[in-house]
Amino acid sequence: MIKPIFSLLLLSAISHGQLADQATPADKIKIAKGFRVELLYSVPKEQEGSWVAMTQDDQGRLICSDQYGALYRITPPAVGGSAGETKVEKLSIDFGHCQGLLYHAGALYGVVNDEAYQGRGLYRCKDTNGDDQFDTVELLRPFPGKAGEHGPHGVIASPDGKSLYVMCGNQTPEPSCETSRVPRHWGEDQLFPMLLGRGFMRDTLAPGGWLAKTDLDGKQWELINIGTRNTYDIAINRQGDIFGFDADMEWDTGMPWYRPTRVCFMQSGGEFGWRTCSKKWPVRWEDSLPPVVDIGPGSPTGVAFGYGAKFPAKYQEALFICDWSYGKMYAVHLSPSGAGYTGTAEEFMSASPLPLTDIEVSRKDGAMYVSIGGRKVQSGLYRVTYTGGEASDAPVKSGTTDLAKLREALEQPGTSVEAAWPHLASPDRHLRFAARTALELQPLASWKDKALQETNPRAALTALMALARSSGGDKALMKPLLDALGRIDFKALKGLDRVTYIRNHMLVFTRLGEPDEPTKAALIAKLSPLFPTNDTGLNRDLAEVLVYLGDAAIVAKAAPWVNDSPTQEEQIDYARILRFAKTGWTKELRADYFRWFLRAANYKGGASFDLFIGEIKKDALATMSEEEKLAIKDVLDAKPEPKAPSFTTKPMNFVKAWTVADLEKSLGVGLEGNRDFQNGRNMFGAATCFACHRFNNEGGAVGPDLTSVAGKYSPRDLLEHIIEPSKEISDQYGSTVFTLQDGSQVVGRIANMKENTMMVCTNMMDPNNFTNVDARKVVKTEESKVSMMPPGLLYMLKEDDILDLLAYLLSKGNPDDPMFVK
Repeated sequence: MIKPIFSLLLLSAISHGQLADQATPADKIKIAKGFRVELLYSVPKEQEGSWVAMTQDDQGRLICSDQYGALYRITPPAVGGSAGETKVEKLSIDFGHCQGLLYHAGALYGVVNDEAYQGRGLYRCKDTNGDDQFDTVELLRPFPGKAGEHGPHGVIASPDGKSLYVMCGNQTPEPSCETSRVPRHWGEDQLFPMLLGRGFMRDTLAPGGWLAKTDLDGKQWELINIGTRNTYDIAINRQGDIFGFDADMEWDTGMPWYRPTRVCFMQSGGEFGWRTCSKKWPVRWEDSLPPVVDIGPGSPTGVAFGYGAKFPAKYQEALFICDWSYGKMYAVHLSPSGAGYTGTAEEFMSASPLPLTDIEVSRKDGAMYVSIGGRKVQSGLYRVTYTGGEASDAPVKSGTTDLAKLREALEQPGTSVEAAWPHLASPDRHLRFAARTALELQPLASWKDKALQETNPRAALTALMALARSSGGDKALMKPLLDALGRIDFKALKGLDRVTYIRNHMLVFTRLGEPDEPTKAALIAKLSPLFPTNDTGLNRDLAEVLVYLGDAAIVAKAAPWVNDSPTQEEQIDYARILRFAKTGWTKELRADYFRWFLRAANYKGGASFDLFIGEIKKDALATMSEEEKLAIKDVLDAKPEPKAPSFTTKPMNFVKAWTVADLEKSLGVGLEGNRDFQNGRNMFGAATCFACHRFNNEGGAVGPDLTSVAGKYSPRDLLEHIIEPSKEISDQYGSTVFTLQDGSQVVGRIANMKENTMMVCTNMMDPNNFTNVDARKVVKTEESKVSMMPPGLLYMLKEDDILDLLAYLLSKGNPDDPMFVK
């Protein structure tokens, strides 16, 4: 009797997650329709550590590395076999600690990211006597820098098998590569001093994270691109293009420079704009490249294409990416677009917890193998197979677009000025970037005069950007550059060209220094009348340039936006920009500016949020005389009143507990025209949507990015999701109920983990407020039936406000959409 009862208790304990050394059970994992996931092996943590990198050898066996220990070789059971048949052996070689592994050309390459062995670097292990055990270890290239989680990571083989690509995070200085596809004159390129926050990596300057290519012996290295934060892994598609999944800085959440985790097309010669603390570049600046897909907050780890998997064609072509902290794997469906790519992300596999670390598609059995682990948390190995009815035929292979072929030609070393020049005016951003990069790699004297004389506005903007960046600090170039920019008619420009026009002025100043007073006066006379425009990002850039130049008029025009902008990020950015304005203030403008800090005290963000806000206020106070401070002493001495954040100074009163039935009658004619774009954007802020949701590269990131809702939902469906958020909860943003041994419950999303501690975010409006949960005390996990998005967000809006809000969302942020009044 005792044995069966014990077995039942054991099974019950496993199903409730009570046993140590048990990875998340397969039945707790959500997987895309038609797929099956099996837990093949729960790693005994005390003996075999926590696995973070994986590769497969020429016999179809997997090799995994403990983050802080040895290598293990795993022989999975045949598909359909029992998980109990999984064979795991510790390799005899004294090597491990790898965050990147690759078995290639009969050798095992490993990227070490700590001080073990000979320190951080790329190593190669070989089996020299044919006994099926690696017996030699060789350090091919040491990497400078200190040990840390932003060090050297992934390693993959080139399509022809003759080279390796190695990906390193921003704690790894570029190791003096022998050649470079990136022009070696990168800079910080911000007009104002940075805000430090908690100061993580405050002394780290460009180039930040980088990708390099080397031969199989690690002798010759070529720098491929720069400016990432902490891309852990990379993968190459059928066209030979490289993709990575780059990290966010969670401490920046809620700030205007926060950048979500994102999938990047790792273009040759590329720059992705990471800079430390508050200096990160916005996507709109053309001297960097945009992401393919923004994902949201998370911790990127392993990535792989589905090539060779016995999956439906759609998933064979997908790029699978792992988010360690939120326990989600996405299938990113990429589409060629001009010389670059667009994409959409689909949640493929998820659980809480599921600290994903790496992916391998087996060349032997066509299954996907997935590891979890890292930071000494419970590790495990899973297998994903397709069991649905859809055929797993080979996909139709797409070719390279004509523009992509042009880009590839421009990326080749030695591309001439004559070959690059026609593409400086290309409407394709990736092609323009490649042409400008080719130009910057040529001797300046061979194209300087041509750049200054160019008459095509777009070509001139691209060429002048190249010239400012390549100037080498030669102040003699300031006047010719500014004169050339002055000949361009700003009002004739559209869209990104306008942004680049202002960005080029920034680059002239960051590269060549502050202009003299007469030049400042002339620039102010030309640029000041341009503010404001109908582009929110351009307005901030223009305001920053005008404050830098000392324009007294910009304060009266821009200061109201500190209080009236619909998003906390936009408000913060204007407060940041105006903190150095010394002229143009009145007592009333100063008082309103500093009253904003009382409101901002209730705004929420990452771990550095309050420190950033405090630094802005400190800098602004430093520009004031004692007399000016005394004039608004009552405001400066006031204490903030704790209350829910409000992003508008206008009083909001209860209007109605709206239902879908109340509004659906207006969705037809009501959205056919005469809508107000700016009011829709303002309502997106007033209803606190911007606090959680990103839209058109603005807003928070803890909720779904809403930029693409127009292609997913009808107006009625969109309205229903807003009014009744719990009716249908996205798997991607659902929450989990954790029941503890004492009967208490914690509801939220796991945002981080370390060893046995899960840090659970319980309030989307306060993403830095975690509840720590001891994983050993969790007896049950289940999906919450209640959305983390609160109901009633529209109760303070009038019907026209709601229709303007819907039109704003359905327009994808385009003020020229026919729904809006012209």
